[in-house]
Amino acid sequence: MATGGLASGEESAAPASEEERDWSEMTPVCLAEAFSRLALEDLWRGAMACCRSWRDAARSRPGLFAALDLEPGFAESTPGAEAAAWWTPAFQRRVDAMLRSAATLAAGELREVRVRHCSDDGLSFAAERSPSLSILSIRTSPAVTDRSMLIVGACCTMLTELDISNCYEVSYKSLEVIGQSCQNLRVLKRNIFNWIDPSEHVGIVPEDYLRECPQDGDREAVTISKFMPKLKILELRFSKLTAVGLNSIPGGCKELEVLDLFGCANLTSRGIDQAAANLKNLETLVKPNIYIPRSSFHMGRYGHWQLYDERFQTNVFQI
Repeated sequence: MATGGLASGEESAAPASEEERDWSEMTPVCLAEAFSRLALEDLWRGAMACCRSWRDAARSRPGLFAALDLEPGFAESTPGAEAAAWWTPAFQRRVDAMLRSAATLAAGELREVRVRHCSDDGLSFAAERSPSLSILSIRTSPAVTDRSMLIVGACCTMLTELDISNCYEVSYKSLEVIGQSCQNLRVLKRNIFNWIDPSEHVGIVPEDYLRECPQDGDREAVTISKFMPKLKILELRFSKLTAVGLNSIPGGCKELEVLDLFGCANLTSRGIDQAAANLKNLETLVKPNIYIPRSSFHMGRYGHWQLYDERFQTNVFQI
């Protein structure tokens, strides 16, 4: 009986001990420290949504919102209907809302933004409130134009990395302003969708957008070489630049260590090697190295020789 009584006492003591734990009594400082160890999704959808005291604790430390990285979510998504939904106005509004919230909560301390499908309005709002921004990746944002990029150049002069891949409404004018204002820019990614074989994007990317592929690759390359002399990494995948644009890069971007020209169908292997020879710090060179269908070219007489030269010298033409 005594043993039974002791066991019963222990059982009744356990709940009492648990009742004494009141997480709401944690100080804001302790809460903020705990929140700093959370992943982005857990912070936004967990801690911030729990209760007012937790939300206030998170807001008391702007550094918690120094980075807005949505890229893992995009990368983990399955291609198909979900990816196609990214191109809808509703999804764009959601991304803009998160961008505005992050810029507001960071209170000037936002340093890294990696999103897709934002708009001019959302990007402008964040840029105007983020003077410390150093990394900006807005790849595949069809609603971003020169209007917001000019604001980025004016307000975010500490940029070191910029990814504007697949942003077809951003022109060489933005590159010029960014280059003039952001003297510490080291990484530029200006890739475009695969226009040689767009089948991989069918059903996801709107066909009319694929057809709007930027044609001024040479002008962009010349602008980059003139206004971004400190670049270390330059990606121009599937750009339509020719030898004219390529030859301008070594003259201005002398510190380049990585040059990615994958899919640049208007270049020859010989021309690429000649340009690379003038980049003394170059460590990694990615050549086009793809099969180029003859139908992708608008050839005049004897144009097939250019095609033969490209196939042969990139080592993809196999007998």
